[in-house]
Parts: sequence; C-alpha cells; structure tokens
Amino acid sequence: MSVDTPRRIALLRHAKADWPQVSDHERPLAERGRKDAPAAGLRLAETGITFDLALCSTAARTRETWKLAVQNLPHRPKTVYEERLYEASLGELIALLNETPDQVQDLLVIGHNPGMHALADALTGRAEGDALTRMTRRGFPTSALAVIGFNGSWKSVEHGVGTLLEFWAPDK
Repeated sequence: MSVDTPRRIALLRHAKADWPQVSDHERPLAERGRKDAPAAGLRLAETGITFDLALCSTAARTRETWKLAVQNLPHRPKTVYEERLYEASLGELIALLNETPDQVQDLLVIGHNPGMHALADALTGRAEGDALTRMTRRGFPTSALAVIGFNGSWKSVEHGVGTLLEFWAPDK
C-alpha cells in the first residue's frame, strides 16, 4: 500500500456514561448511552468504511460503547484496547496515530473528550459541506463521530493534514 494512499480516521467519543460510586476508569454507560452507542454503530456502518483497525480506550464506558456499536458493522475490524487513549492529550493522540502501521488504510478510534474533539479540530485543515459548522456548533457530545480523510503515511499525520468528511452526533 502506497504512502500516498487515501486514508480515513473515524473518531468516536464514548456514549453517555453514568456516575456511580466507582473510579472514573470503571464508569459504565448510562441508559441513554446504551441507546446511543448502537445508533453510532449504525452511523459508522452508513459511512461504508471497512475499518482495518479499531483502537479503543481501556475505560469501561469506551469498551461498552464499542461492544454495542460494533454489532451494527458489517465487518468487525481488529480491535486493540489501548491504555494510552484514556486521558490522552492531543500530542499523545497524534503520537498514537503516527504509530499506526501503513498497512492500515482506515482507522477507528474510540476515546474520550476533550481529546477526541481536540484531535478532530487539530487534524481538520478543510471540510466538506457543513461538517465543520455542525461540529463547531454541537461541540463533540457523547457518541459523536467525526471522519477525517488525508493522503500520506500515518507518520505524516499532523495539524491541518486532513479534510473533515463527516460529523454526526445523536439527537438529544
């Protein structure tokens, strides 16, 4: 696969979490989250992207989001549960993307805010249609999905490299 291959990154924020008396890392999904996560999976399926790899935070709410969302995908990508996604800074997220093997054309990342929103903002140099306006207006609520396209190797991922192809968030 050429390093000039068109690639896509889908950024999915975990669904709405509950606030029981557990550590932040172990917070489960709330009832609304258990409804929104499958809807996010349907939206992922509607993109028509066959993801080669999914990187998912090890937090309970991201693992549960992924478990519910992936059921709606026609193809289950290889999934890696990545501890570094939990509480990752923008720089750490870009470093993780830079580590992605070039055999991966399309990557899905299931993570947390403020990282997912910061990463979508940072990578977006251009946008199709009103995707950027919608992302700016809505922020990056739980279960939000941004799809960013770029050309080049994963090592070349940096600020402004991509085009925001799509932004979706469930209705409240």
